Amino acid sequence: MLGPSRNHLEPPLVDAAPTKNSIAPARNAPRRRKSREGLGADLSALTKPRITMMVVLTTAVGYVVASPDFDWRIFLHTLAGTAALASGSSVYNQWVERRNDARMQRTAQRPLPAGRMHPAVAFLLASTLSVVGFVWLWLWVNALTAWVGAATLALYVIVYTPMKRWTSLNTVVGAVPGAMPPMMGCTAATETLSPIAWALFGILFLWQMPHFLAIAWLYRTDYEAGGLPMLPVGDPDGRRTSLQMALYSIALAPVSILPTVLGFTGLLYLIGALLAGAGYSFLALRFGRSLDARDARKLLLASVAYLPAVLILMVVDRAAL
Repeated sequence: MLGPSRNHLEPPLVDAAPTKNSIAPARNAPRRRKSREGLGADLSALTKPRITMMVVLTTAVGYVVASPDFDWRIFLHTLAGTAALASGSSVYNQWVERRNDARMQRTAQRPLPAGRMHPAVAFLLASTLSVVGFVWLWLWVNALTAWVGAATLALYVIVYTPMKRWTSLNTVVGAVPGAMPPMMGCTAATETLSPIAWALFGILFLWQMPHFLAIAWLYRTDYEAGGLPMLPVGDPDGRRTSLQMALYSIALAPVSILPTVLGFTGLLYLIGALLAGAGYSFLALRFGRSLDARDARKLLLASVAYLPAVLILMVVDRAAL
C-alpha cells in the first residue's frame, strides 16, 4: 500500500542495493530456495513486513497529529486493521505479478515465481488478510477509515498493478495509494477527511516520486527485462527522469510545511522540514547534473532517511504543542 512497493519499484525500502546499472534476466535462476528458510520466510516475503511497518508508521502519525483526544484503543485497532490490509495488498500484488517477477533476477526467487507456493494459496492468504483488515476497521474504528483502506487497496491492486505493464505513469498512480495511509490515521481520529489529512497525503505523495524514480533508474535494465515500462526504461539519457525528480523534490518543500501553516505543528517541525527538503532537492538536482548511479543511490538513501525524520519531528512538535 505504500506507493509503488518493492514489487513495483521496491520501497522504503529496497531488499538489496544494486551493484550495477544493468542486471541480466534470471532465466537460469534456481527454482528453489534452501529448505531451512521454510514457510515462515516465504510468508514474510509475501507480506513484506518492512513495507507494512512503514504503512503502519505513517498511519500512526496521521492519528497522532490529527487526534483532538488521543484514544489508545482506537489507535491500536487502527494500526492492526491497517497492517492486515497492507499485508494483504502486498500478497495480491505478488500474485498478480508472478509471471513478470519470474523474468527479473531481483524478483525471480520470490515464493510464487520460484514455485515454492501455489498461486491459489497466495490468493486465499491475500483475500483473508484484506477482509480481516476491512472488517476490523469497520467494527472497531469507523466506516470511513474502513472505506479509505478499501479504496487504497483497490487503487493499488486493481488500478496501479495492471498499469505497470503498459505505461510509465504507473509510478504517479501508485503514489496515490502510497500516500493514503496517513489519511486513514486522520479519519480514525476525526471521522472526517480534514485539511491535515490532505496535507499529509501531499507530503507522502511528493516524497515517493524521487524515491521510486531513483530505484527505477538503478534497476532500469531489470525492469526492461521484466517488460515494465518505468520512466527510465524509455529515457536512456535520463533527462526526463532527473527533471521529474527535481520538480517533485522542490514541490515537496512548501507542501511539507502545511502542518505548521494549519496549526498542527510549530517552529521545530517547520525548520526541520525546510532543512530536510532542501537536502532532498539538492541531491535530486545533483543527480540531474551527473546522471551517475552513485548519485542516484545517494538520493535513494536520503529519501529513506527523509520520511522517518520528518514524521518524527512532526509527532514530537505536535506533542509539545
